[in-house]
Amino acid sequence: MQRDILDDAGPKRLADSYPRVGATYGLIVLHRPTGLRGKIDKFTEEIVQIRDPAGREHRFRNGAGAFAVNGETVTLVRPAAPKPSGQPGLKRTASGALVEEHQSARVAKASRIWVEGSHDARMLERVWGDDLRDLGIVVEPIGGIDDLVELVREFGPSPQRRLAVLVDHLVAGSKESRIVAGVSDPNVLIVGHRYVDVWQCVRPVALGIDAWPDVPKGEEWKAGVCRRLGWGDTTEGWKRVLSAVDSFADLESDLVGAVERALDVLADAE
Repeated sequence: MQRDILDDAGPKRLADSYPRVGATYGLIVLHRPTGLRGKIDKFTEEIVQIRDPAGREHRFRNGAGAFAVNGETVTLVRPAAPKPSGQPGLKRTASGALVEEHQSARVAKASRIWVEGSHDARMLERVWGDDLRDLGIVVEPIGGIDDLVELVREFGPSPQRRLAVLVDHLVAGSKESRIVAGVSDPNVLIVGHRYVDVWQCVRPVALGIDAWPDVPKGEEWKAGVCRRLGWGDTTEGWKRVLSAVDSFADLESDLVGAVERALDVLADAE
């Protein structure tokens, strides 16, 4: 994703200094840092996707004053209405995208998103499923990243066959960070979040809990969570976690941003 010169500005101060405009589907906007103009066809609090006059999709980081409407610098915000008027054939997806109702899935591209396990894959399907089908991108669980370097080599990434890898607990000094450091292919994007597991990427408020419980190192994390929350076994726990998610708003921004960056890169594969 292109870096916005506004990224480092104080968001609260700047947000108060620009008019707030609802990012309705089809609104023509100008992305100020790049000068690119187009119509909005997807909006989240973090990402704005616009379609240029040639039909190409571009995703940019949303921020205070990052866009202009009719020559006026504005801050884009979520529209008050859930469905834009005059567009009866559109639906809003769980990720915040607007897509055509009853649209058939595109033929799958060669590019892939790899995730560590089946729970990660099901979470992406729940929130980004419509987007993935619209873009023709397949999500594949790889059963952990211990053998990531070899798996990437076997995959054979290229400009036409890009790969994005979503990694849990990707923080400085972790085992995961040391493993991904061995991947240097320019056609591979490593994205991740700081949480132990995709379960923890669900905001506690969505589950009706104050916070995720602390589980001592050495104890299996999911089982420990279930014991402390009285959820029975991990099968019941996963059902509770997944059913609590209705949209990207129920997820931590770390995960939302990581997936959106992955979609951005794979959507632009040659």
